[in-house]
Amino acid sequence: MQDTSMDLAANDLMRSGASNYLWRLLATGASFVLFGLGGLLLRLVVLPMLGLLPGDAVTRRRRARAAISRAFYLHVRFMYRSGVLEYEFVGAERLGQPGQMIIANHPSLIDVVFLIAHIRDTNCIVKQSLWRNPCTRGPVRRAQYISNNGSPDMLEQAADALREGQTLIVFPEGTRTLPDQAPVFHRGAAAIALRGARVITPVFIHVKPTTLTKAEPWYRIPQRRVRVTLRVGQDISPQCFNAQAAAPIASRRLNAYLHQLFLKELSP
Repeated sequence: MQDTSMDLAANDLMRSGASNYLWRLLATGASFVLFGLGGLLLRLVVLPMLGLLPGDAVTRRRRARAAISRAFYLHVRFMYRSGVLEYEFVGAERLGQPGQMIIANHPSLIDVVFLIAHIRDTNCIVKQSLWRNPCTRGPVRRAQYISNNGSPDMLEQAADALREGQTLIVFPEGTRTLPDQAPVFHRGAAAIALRGARVITPVFIHVKPTTLTKAEPWYRIPQRRVRVTLRVGQDISPQCFNAQAAAPIASRRLNAYLHQLFLKELSP
């Protein structure tokens, strides 16, 4: 009798796990659909309406960024409420300072969504393909995000944004980290920071189990719910590196420092 009860309990648990997986798969698909529809709604309705309100170019840009931030926050809450993931953001209140360059690792597709969701007014270096995507090109243009198009002007454009007092999000890897691989930082982020940042703030992102990486399609979800942890590190002064050496050497030193810092903080 006891064995029978244990078998029934095990079968119930298996059915519960299977239904939970199916629900998370459907909710993940719904998240992608809603993200696309939200981008179109921002592009066709919300941002054009905000553009009709009085104000100068900077005011319009701030309104656009605030609208995108709010939309991303609602999207994060949908993913949380639907059971796709759980998350924790430690130190988010320290983000959004004038001239602050936020440097983060890039383990999944949704990293930038979490960051922008928690910063009302921020710039961001985004990949060139977003400027061609019908769901995202309107918002990225209205928000005046910086295109990572590989042009020599991109570094100076990003540094100018920081010198103006904007907050800037940068992923030094340039693309998502491959699963089970350590992040590799390119020196462009360090060069931008030394040219224009008042302060550098690292954000360490953990996604366990891995999902939405560069090597995985959206429908290949893990067997258990994903947990996303974002932790804001201690501020770093770029002036300390600028004062030590000429720009090319300072850039190499800062990049090496950041790389080692992230390797240390992200190690199991």
